[in-house]
Amino acid sequence: MTQPGRDADRSRVYEAEGLVRRLLERPGAQRTVQVAGSTIDLPAERRFASVESVQHYVDTVLALPAVRGHWPERAAAPVTVRRRRGTGSAHYEYTGAVIAVPDQRDAATAGPWAMRELVVLHELAHHLAGDAHTAHGQRFRITMIELSEIALGPQLALLLRVIYADQGLR
Repeated sequence: MTQPGRDADRSRVYEAEGLVRRLLERPGAQRTVQVAGSTIDLPAERRFASVESVQHYVDTVLALPAVRGHWPERAAAPVTVRRRRGTGSAHYEYTGAVIAVPDQRDAATAGPWAMRELVVLHELAHHLAGDAHTAHGQRFRITMIELSEIALGPQLALLLRVIYADQGLR
């Protein structure tokens, strides 16, 4: 039995998105995959070199008409991106609407996996879903799928839907 407010789906969401990240890293011809009976070409994923480039991307995504139309209140609320010390994980702070990412300039501790589009979209989905009590719950996952479709295309949205389902996530 899960406790109210417990993030019971976190590890399965991370595992599913880890698989998506690995698929997005595939080179050239290997970027065509079979998903749920469909052949899809995976989109190119942006990589970021600095906190400033992540901030520019976040601002751009929040200003997209599709994002503003789908999440009008949450998209209008600004998000600040800041440097995070540590070994490379990124996170979203509900208080203050802050995305913290490791800065690539700190090569000794920065994790390059965190300075990529899918990870930034994950953190931005937390902002748009606005649900700190069930951080990786169904509302978050729906937001992540819809945001990924807007930013990266329907192929990635389909891939996320299928992989979340394979992890037992609705």
